[in-house]
Amino acid sequence: MVEYPLFLEEIGEEGVATLTLTRPDKHNAFNADLIAQLTAALKGLESDRRVRCVLLTAEGKSFSAGADLNWMRAMAQASKTENLEDARALASLMETLDGLAKPTIALVQGPAIGGGVGLVACCDVVVAAQEAVFALSEVRLGLIPAVIQPYVAAAIGLRAARRYTLTGERFDAPTAQRLGLVHEVVPGMQLSQTCTRIVRALLKGGPEAQHAAKEQLRWLRGREPDESVREDGAMRIAALRVGPEGQEGISAFLEKRSPEWAPEEGD
Repeated sequence: MVEYPLFLEEIGEEGVATLTLTRPDKHNAFNADLIAQLTAALKGLESDRRVRCVLLTAEGKSFSAGADLNWMRAMAQASKTENLEDARALASLMETLDGLAKPTIALVQGPAIGGGVGLVACCDVVVAAQEAVFALSEVRLGLIPAVIQPYVAAAIGLRAARRYTLTGERFDAPTAQRLGLVHEVVPGMQLSQTCTRIVRALLKGGPEAQHAAKEQLRWLRGREPDESVREDGAMRIAALRVGPEGQEGISAFLEKRSPEWAPEEGD
């Protein structure tokens, strides 16, 4: 039976969409329903022209404890085929979040464990409360974080991933920041204020430019700066310069005004 609500969706006036995990009694753990619904919600926000950026937040003491125990128990009794389909659904969620055309911000107010670390690694900007902790604890269950590992490794590097994947040990928010998983660590009471500052900065960027930047960064993963990379970069910037958004941005800069997509200065 599906539990409601698994998360809440809200779109603010300036196109800031918020997805809030609302299973605090389950530490916002994943189950099949949450994975499916969150994937669908993200795809809907991506195609919604009103949306400029997406915030991922959570209610309660935990950001996300990873897999729900009842879900894990059910999958342990399922067939290999059923487990494969289930894993593919989680992979789809991570790929959707990582590849979202709009900027994403994760506000981590508490523990992010297993798949919760995956959500964090897939977001563009991450702000964590000082009390937040992180762990890739799957090995302690005889498993590995296989589906989220590409995104975690991209965020913290293979060397750090080797340690924390093998030990399953917890690491604190300052360590997560040092590793590159988290961008800012602030007192819990300042999460909202810090988020507002980052959102204001994001809203000043051109939506098409931000999409193009995210697309290029994903394409660059693991690539060396060879001739194909240089040519690709040249093609991308040339297309943006002659496009309507680029033309508007350059004109606004020269005319000392805000571009049409941005809030007025001082807002």
